[in-house]
Amino acid sequence: MRPLTLLDSISAVGPAQAGHLVVTGSHGGLAAARFVLDQARPPHAVVFNDAGVGKDAAGIVGLTLLQDIGVIAAACSHRSARIGEATETLASGVLSHLNPLAVAAGLREGMTVNAAIAHLGTTPLAGDAPATTPRAEARPGADMRENRPFDLVVYGASGFTGQLVAEYLAARSAAEPGLRWALAGRQPQRLGAVREAIGASPALPLLHADAADPASLQALAAQTKLVLTTVGPYQLHGSSLVAACAAAGTDYVDLCGEPAWMREMIDAHHDTARASGARIVFSCGFDSIPFDLGVWFVQQEAIRRFGAPAPRVKGRVRRSKGGFSGGTAASLRATLAAAARDPQVLARLRDPFALTPGFSGPPQPRGDKPMIDPALDAWVAPFVMAPINTRNVHRSNFLLGHPWGRDFVYDEMIVTGPGEKGQARAEAVAADRSMTQDGGPQPGEGPSREEREAGFFDLLFIAEMPDGRSARAAVGGDRDPGYGCTSRMITESALCLLRDAVPAAGGVLTAAPAMAAPLIARLTAHAGMRFAIEA
Repeated sequence: MRPLTLLDSISAVGPAQAGHLVVTGSHGGLAAARFVLDQARPPHAVVFNDAGVGKDAAGIVGLTLLQDIGVIAAACSHRSARIGEATETLASGVLSHLNPLAVAAGLREGMTVNAAIAHLGTTPLAGDAPATTPRAEARPGADMRENRPFDLVVYGASGFTGQLVAEYLAARSAAEPGLRWALAGRQPQRLGAVREAIGASPALPLLHADAADPASLQALAAQTKLVLTTVGPYQLHGSSLVAACAAAGTDYVDLCGEPAWMREMIDAHHDTARASGARIVFSCGFDSIPFDLGVWFVQQEAIRRFGAPAPRVKGRVRRSKGGFSGGTAASLRATLAAAARDPQVLARLRDPFALTPGFSGPPQPRGDKPMIDPALDAWVAPFVMAPINTRNVHRSNFLLGHPWGRDFVYDEMIVTGPGEKGQARAEAVAADRSMTQDGGPQPGEGPSREEREAGFFDLLFIAEMPDGRSARAAVGGDRDPGYGCTSRMITESALCLLRDAVPAAGGVLTAAPAMAAPLIARLTAHAGMRFAIEA
């Protein structure tokens, strides 16, 4: 692993950065390159800002000069990150120019800077700004968290999805040196059986925690840097744990698909989490990781290709195999029951901007009836997870400061095909009510390993520009979405918050503003997912 240094100005480079990976806010011109050329032992690689390139490629001429001394050099587009801001270059920069050494090292135009740094071999610790970063944000409560006995606790490990998470984490922990983790739940005997079943060490700690006992959840949050919870429906079993983590400055990830409850948690705990440094990230499974990151990913391509983000993005489920989890169905039934009791819950379920307090954007497509999508020349049908995914996508745009515009429009539907057969399938999908009825998988139940491994999903994201141009990106997974991929997504989300160079700011967050590029890099490297530009 090579160390990473962030420098707002490349003029600060010195002997301490010998062999480092350097991300700088400086332009890649001749004057900037000279600071690197003057080093007896230069950095291994440097990423600059292309500063608009300019006449005679003045903003990137330094890349060629660094090639001559064996330094990998690249520049990000000035449209993707502000000049002079190394932290922003790492967080949102998109590579626009490369020297031959960078290409040979596996970097490519259009790759995010964070993905490029990860590819070149560094894994910075979450919350630890490099000492040479002059304007890095200090995370509240960092010293307090460092003294905790655990990095990560899986809460709900005796449930079906929780055991899948524990099994995956047991396998992944070998590649995460020094990871201190534990299992937590109500019944130590069941946790012990899980520990044995997943082949974990008999020394793996087992902790008691009970959703009905807030004091036990407060004790849990005080012992770890991050809680990964699969205990749902969250509106019934999750509120006290969110409160405990927000107060203790403990990071939190879950599989929640319950927007009305999420809004309650935002209103109750966002400010507390910001003050404590706790990063509360909901919806880290199939709802809504591939959709939230898919929109972010296709928007980076729109920025690279067109110089601006698209005001309209379509999310389309092209193909999938594998059922939704019993927990997802239970959450949906609990949400519908809550809506029947409380008109405010029903109003929030109908509001596409339910998760953006104080902001309401333009009218959004309802997506509740079959229709022909002219972009695909095919029929599309309502998608049962659109009500949660679309709201998370709008919250991401909101938390990021509306980089895709305050008039951004987004919807999700299932592609059923062209012609009469496509129409018939679309109408059948629209009429399906199985998710809200009894008889499906219950919480704690799920498919066999063979069924999980035979599943998959294939999503399409279309970024449409006002002048008719478009960009398309695909997101896919090689396991069934509800269990196999979901258990991997939430685990990699937890590891990303703990181990990668992601924003330090706390609050009730979504995946894209919390960890977009680093999480994409993890999911493609470890979780059997793909993110690809199609056209």
